[in-house]
Amino acid sequence: MRQDQRWVSVWGNAVSVAENRPERYARDITIRYPINIPFSGEALRLTFDNYCGTEAITLSKITVFYGGEFYPVLTAGSPSVTIPAGEKIVTDPLDIRLNEGELIQVSFYLADFTLMRSVVYACGPLSEGLYANGNQTENASIDILTSRRTQLFYFLSNVSVLTHHENRAVVCYGDSITAQDWPDYLALRCFQEGYGKTAVIRRATSGSRILRQYECLTYESYGLSGSNRFSHEVPTDGADTVIIQQGINDIIHPVGESVNVFRPMSDLPTVEQLIDGLKTYIAQARDYGYHIYVGTLLPMGGWRTDAPFRQEMRHAYNEFIRTTDLIDGYIDFDKALQDPENPDYFLPEYDSGDHLHPSKAGYERMAREIPAALLK
Repeated sequence: MRQDQRWVSVWGNAVSVAENRPERYARDITIRYPINIPFSGEALRLTFDNYCGTEAITLSKITVFYGGEFYPVLTAGSPSVTIPAGEKIVTDPLDIRLNEGELIQVSFYLADFTLMRSVVYACGPLSEGLYANGNQTENASIDILTSRRTQLFYFLSNVSVLTHHENRAVVCYGDSITAQDWPDYLALRCFQEGYGKTAVIRRATSGSRILRQYECLTYESYGLSGSNRFSHEVPTDGADTVIIQQGINDIIHPVGESVNVFRPMSDLPTVEQLIDGLKTYIAQARDYGYHIYVGTLLPMGGWRTDAPFRQEMRHAYNEFIRTTDLIDGYIDFDKALQDPENPDYFLPEYDSGDHLHPSKAGYERMAREIPAALLK
């Protein structure tokens, strides 16, 4: 590695817990994910993570398809790798010259029964893969009859390239709103507006809260708490900035045991406790040397657990974000997407229909709200 080079992440996802189903084991399948390369590089390495697994997994073969050719990916010189429960591995560097704006395909084959537990759901214009029967790791055109599209991302948590030192990454950390489209639209914005030195890395998992996590089988897939997530997900090759957008699930989930035994009102934090949780994130991010931006919580008027006391919590939390000097800046997603005539509600075109998650237009609006200075 030359002095003017470093490893920088170009793609990433969180690692969370799969929804528990009797059929959660798989064997003899290939999983393939397309990865967009925002800037050129001279080598590539992959991170596979079994953080939420309760038993070891084995990836029998890994390949990268680029420029019409398949390249084998090795780990400690071997084409297969076993990852113990709770651990992750980084593959050997693959010497391959990658060009800005091009696409690679990462494929891995699971020959034997594998617990499909470490996974995250993500969606957006850049977030889709497939799985297929059999070993298809060197098949450029997988048959539609033996494959299926997926927005579940198993095991692969990071892709980094060896690139010029000026290139960098921005981490987007949060819950389902960030697991959905706006980070992809932000990545597209970087490409379209000429911010070619910046990669956008998503670290988000649906249902997750800052202060709590579900230990029951029914809701275990709702993600790990911040104390089990932030330090695992946010440190990222070449990153210098994190955008945090989380806290709404801490406010809306508790409903009382008479309604749902798994969602007691005792899970509801005070605003001060929620802010203290955010301050923990801020302190950790400072330790990483990151710039910190925090997004305000979006409107939630009309959501099924909407109530005046929850809106009061959201407003108080947002007020802290807008006024604190602990961060480098805030991004007012709330103001950008609210209906000026009824600010606790989305502007109708920005509402997906559930009154909590934005529409496609809403996610595009969130991406446009990111300051240009943060992307340069």
